[in-house]
Amino acid sequence: MKSTVPWLIAAVTGCVMIVAFFVPVAESWRDEAGIWFEILAAIAFVLGGANLFAQHMQKISARRAGWGYSAITLVTFVVSLTVGVLKVGAFSEKEDYPWAAHYIAEGGALWWLFEYVFNPLQATVFALLAFYVASAAFRAFRAKTTEATVLLTTAFIVLLGRTYAGTWLTSAVPDDYPALTFPGMTAIIMGVFNTAGQRAIMIGIALGVAATSLKVLLGVDRSYLGSDGD
Repeated sequence: MKSTVPWLIAAVTGCVMIVAFFVPVAESWRDEAGIWFEILAAIAFVLGGANLFAQHMQKISARRAGWGYSAITLVTFVVSLTVGVLKVGAFSEKEDYPWAAHYIAEGGALWWLFEYVFNPLQATVFALLAFYVASAAFRAFRAKTTEATVLLTTAFIVLLGRTYAGTWLTSAVPDDYPALTFPGMTAIIMGVFNTAGQRAIMIGIALGVAATSLKVLLGVDRSYLGSDGD
């Protein structure tokens, strides 16, 4: 019973959303389901925040490895939540309704946190990831197999086609043969082979989504219900 009722709710809602895309009369059902989704998502955010707080508090109280990072996480979580809910510094031009401003309005405390704390930290993380990507690319581009050789050659052509060096190296090629230049070869690779590959991947993803959705609607896959859904 614990898994049957949630599965029925998910199945009925999924069927309603599918029917609403093909039957104009049922469009209002989709809107109604969307409202319920927003309500459930809000509740899920609250439960997720409470679970985050509880898990990190347990780690801090037990002094497990990395508990200092948990303390930093909790402090930033509480500060962000407080200034966001109270709209600290985010005042509206209407003096009678100071809380009418958006919670992340420019000049507010939450806006300041995003602008001067979150964004710089995010840029730093992605900058560090660039080195890991470069290292992984170096290992992947070793021409040990035929596939790796094709990958290395293609990457080399695209790299030259996107830089001035590639244009300069093939500057002697007549204008009647643009496909023999690095920019021309890059355009062909990105416009033909890359596009074909992307479309094949998207078709595969769509088929996978359709198959997984059918398994969920028919109750074959109940893993989203947790251990009790098996």
